[in-house]
Amino acid sequence: MTSNHQKFKKHELQSCLTPEQYYVTQENGTEAPFRNQYWDHHEPGIYVDVVSGEPLFCSLDKFDSGSGWPSFTRPIRTDCLVELDDHSLSFQRRVEVRSKQADSHLGHVFPDGPEPTGLRYCINSASLRFIPVHQLEPEGYSEFLTLFKSGI
Repeated sequence: MTSNHQKFKKHELQSCLTPEQYYVTQENGTEAPFRNQYWDHHEPGIYVDVVSGEPLFCSLDKFDSGSGWPSFTRPIRTDCLVELDDHSLSFQRRVEVRSKQADSHLGHVFPDGPEPTGLRYCINSASLRFIPVHQLEPEGYSEFLTLFKSGI
């Protein structure tokens, strides 16, 4: 855990998140593959932490990994994630990915992604909220408009 993550009260989170969002982000859950909101989503924009709104991933770094979950080659900023060793499966070493501000469980990162990073951030849709390009400025994320400047 980081010392600067925001602590959200359980009852507040339960009232503003769906049961699945709460299960994934607060109880380290995993949603079903191929039956989640963003696994096959292709609109340009950014993905933020459903709890805190912290910017996490950009659609320009999203790819179809065939896993049934949204997959990205890199985070939108290097300082927005915390990576922890996950020993919950005895047969496989995994690296858990959590949001830095809210400490939400997001998913895992694997070293089997495409270039340029060779990484696959396999993320639960339930931990994300998507903000389309045309909503970036109204929602306070105008700093990320430059990522999409060729398409605006």
